[in-house]
Amino acid sequence: MQPPPLKDDCFAMPPGVDWTPVDRALAQLRERLHAVTPVETVALAAAGGRILAEDVNARRSSPPYANSAVDGYGLAHAGLPEGEICTLPLVQGRAAAGGPFDGVLPAGQALRILTGARLPDGVDTVVLEEDCSVESDRIAFRSGLRRGANTRKAGEDVTAGADVLAAGRRLLPQELALLASVGVAEVPVRRRLRVAVLSTGDEVLDIAAGPARDAQIYDANRPMLLHLLQCWGCDPVDLGHVRDDPETVCAAFDKGAARADAIITSGGASAGDEDHVSAVLKAKGGLQSWRIAMKPGRPLALALWDGVPVFGLPGNPVAALVCTLIFARPALGVLAGAGWLAPQGFLVPAAFAKSKKAGRREYLRARMREGRAEVYHSEGSGRISGLSWAEGLVELGDEARDIVQGDLVTFYPFGAFGL
Repeated sequence: MQPPPLKDDCFAMPPGVDWTPVDRALAQLRERLHAVTPVETVALAAAGGRILAEDVNARRSSPPYANSAVDGYGLAHAGLPEGEICTLPLVQGRAAAGGPFDGVLPAGQALRILTGARLPDGVDTVVLEEDCSVESDRIAFRSGLRRGANTRKAGEDVTAGADVLAAGRRLLPQELALLASVGVAEVPVRRRLRVAVLSTGDEVLDIAAGPARDAQIYDANRPMLLHLLQCWGCDPVDLGHVRDDPETVCAAFDKGAARADAIITSGGASAGDEDHVSAVLKAKGGLQSWRIAMKPGRPLALALWDGVPVFGLPGNPVAALVCTLIFARPALGVLAGAGWLAPQGFLVPAAFAKSKKAGRREYLRARMREGRAEVYHSEGSGRISGLSWAEGLVELGDEARDIVQGDLVTFYPFGAFGL
């Protein structure tokens, strides 16, 4: 027997193995997936966090009428007298938000008006109260006031009938405010995507199950993934943990496919004797790709189980999170009806040096300090504390590269992944 030579790098690309580049795997996902969630109509108050299913038009203009932008005095610009000082008599009454002035303001006179009040007929300009000297029956201010000053036009933000939001938009608080302002009381939205989460491994123990034995580790992935899905507006389905047994894994997949629109599992996605996730997916689930040329996270299973997409993540928590952010998030976006959610990265100076090999993409835990990207001191995918230390990921492309401090690198803050 002639064993192969020892290698210093456990992530070195083995000869003769077809490694799938990150971009190719992403392209396959984007091409093959489509929205699976049905449409329902809900009240605006219940629409927060939901995915808009159809384009929405404004029912009403915003503002619905011309109004005052300040507290002051309304007047007709054409009626202003000549001279350095403008003096105008005040009419009785006032215009306030919700309490409009009933009548027409004659030219050459002024009316007390408050912020948000509808401009009465005869008013096209407002002078700030701070710019005026006021007596009981007249005001005076310096000339130079422009026509239309301190007013808002009807529909200057949105006009009735205009498109305000497109299908696929996730409704955040600011979107709810916009829809309310243009009179939209109900919206068509997608049902929340249901995503099942399963942990596998004989060595893994649920934290609620009591003290772990020496050969056991607590399940860090499942609580992480379940909360991650909540952050993304999904309905997580907890399938719990199963042991490394093919029949048990198959049963868990059957349960997940019956209850959810997608399944995420961690552990058992590699090619070892006890890696039953990849084995059962290959036998029944139409395994598409499971050796991704990336670090961390090369054992990634992408498959269908009874028509339900399955994302088989590595067992190490760092690799599991990175694979979820890079692959599962954009894919789940398509399934949920939000479209492909590609993260927005930023070029920033590196605060580190590194010599990177060709042939794989690398993601480093990173954070921004003094305008530069620092990386975690260890690249080990079992160093969970590095996830809490980090504020995002630095992405290094597939090509070889020698990075020195100050070189530009791509930084993805966790916010770019919806966190």
